[in-house]
Amino acid sequence: MKNIVVLVSGGGTNLQALIDAEKCGGIKNGKITRVISSRADAYALERAKNADISTVVLTRKEFPDSVSYSRAMLEELKKANADLVVLAGFMIILDECLTREYTNKIINIHPALIPSFCGEGFYGLKVHEAALKYGVKISGATVHFVNEKADAGPIILQGAVDVANDDTPETLQRKIMENVEWKLLPKAVSLFCEDRITIRDGKAYIDL
Repeated sequence: MKNIVVLVSGGGTNLQALIDAEKCGGIKNGKITRVISSRADAYALERAKNADISTVVLTRKEFPDSVSYSRAMLEELKKANADLVVLAGFMIILDECLTREYTNKIINIHPALIPSFCGEGFYGLKVHEAALKYGVKISGATVHFVNEKADAGPIILQGAVDVANDDTPETLQRKIMENVEWKLLPKAVSLFCEDRITIRDGKAYIDL
């Protein structure tokens, strides 16, 4: 059974999707053992508490730079014996001292079809604003491994939705969360915990 540690910064809707999936058997060979938040007021902490998951608050502003924060996070992950780290609305960029320690063991979900509308500066509603401004006809979400570059790690899963003429950044965000993010993230976590993801030449392959 793999230990899953989830990093959060906000409301925790993707965390809730993971909790719900675990409860109904949707995550095989894995258990969420800790939730670490970058903010003490994140509602995700309440979600964790309601699910009897231990929590830690590691506030970014208490550290002078990204390296010292990432080192502190690394210590917390080691204390938790983390086998898999999941970024679920975690809004802090982690230094490579951490990402290299957990190579292909950190999963993130990005609310667009990478390589579109991704990288530094593309987060939250900004992603959907950019997609609508460009006039895309489909958008979606991508589950990928995290490396030292923003949104550049191997892609695990992707899913798409149609973009309506009257979509706003808010309605598109909700559509992608409900139809893609909340389904694909638990699926990718389960695939990892089942040892069904293989990395070859920088690409992720799902073993059937």
